[in-house]
Amino acid sequence: MDTGMEIPEYQLFIHPSVVSELRKDIWIDDPVNAKLTINKKKYEIEIAYRGSHIRDLRKKSYNLSFYKPGMYRNAKEYHLNAEFMDPSLLRNKLSFDFFNEIGCLSPKSRFVYMKINGKNEGLYLEIESVDEFFLANRQLPKGSIFYAVDGDANFSLMSHLDKEAKKSLNLGYEKKYGTEHSDAQLQEMIINVNTISREEFEHEIVKYVNVDKYLRWLAGVIFTQNFDGFVHNYALYRNGETGLFEVIPWDYDATWGRDVNGEIMREDYLRIEGFNTLTARILDVKTFRTQYKNLLEEILNSKFNVDYMKPKIQGMHVLLRPYVLKDPYEKGNIETFDKEPDFISTYIEARGNYIRSQLDTLD
Repeated sequence: MDTGMEIPEYQLFIHPSVVSELRKDIWIDDPVNAKLTINKKKYEIEIAYRGSHIRDLRKKSYNLSFYKPGMYRNAKEYHLNAEFMDPSLLRNKLSFDFFNEIGCLSPKSRFVYMKINGKNEGLYLEIESVDEFFLANRQLPKGSIFYAVDGDANFSLMSHLDKEAKKSLNLGYEKKYGTEHSDAQLQEMIINVNTISREEFEHEIVKYVNVDKYLRWLAGVIFTQNFDGFVHNYALYRNGETGLFEVIPWDYDATWGRDVNGEIMREDYLRIEGFNTLTARILDVKTFRTQYKNLLEEILNSKFNVDYMKPKIQGMHVLLRPYVLKDPYEKGNIETFDKEPDFISTYIEARGNYIRSQLDTLD
């Protein structure tokens, strides 16, 4: 990473009366009008709070939608994450970049520094929205996109939340982009995941799921140890040309050795076989299991090791540090922030050793 680069400053103006309305009810989802200045260029936008449990935190996260002009950096919408529970502030970006490097579709992200009505709000991670522009920017075929919004996005006929048969197979998903046929295509995939016979599964599932891409996503979840990643924290993209589904990671701050509350997560907390119905069925096939084992070994040797990752971690840390010292919510935590690169490197070493010790279970 080029540590000499500067982080762009976002100057946001929200009418004081609107700010008061927002603060009265943090759970409101309706966006409000605002003005945003970036590099002296002005944009009219809509802004809303984002997230669930994170709305209770002092530093809020936001969705930004551009409408005058209607696009910014080839996108209509961005997410600004406060990363307030991550003492390093960099786990989400580190994860998205890692997923991209191991061959998964993954959102682009960058750090920005935000002021609201002249007041410092500090560092944010700007994350690309997974939508039709996400596809267009990668010259990918049009297709449907679903967000996994709760634990019922478990690829099962049974609810993860109440342990009963689902009333609808669309439970757990929110359609972000698609046609009137998209819901039926999602349901068809879930039905087949659950009903194809064991004998036919290896040859039939490849008509619905891009198995290579799924195994790469599974490996990414396992290495970063995102415990929620199997039934939540992802998007589904159905390629309109191939008809195959693949998974895109989302919300990966609770990773690299820390959980959703920022507490230490042991390196052996998450088993390498992962969870959810589709994962279990794919890894039940010896051919796929061997493919997955070889993929884990390849990534351990090439990407998930301290020699490869440490320069990336240190580069991000050096880039962020001057801005952390200006961030009203983070500057008091600078000692912890400075220890995080070593903490993450220690996690990588320990997690890598654990995964190596478990590879034989995939034989």
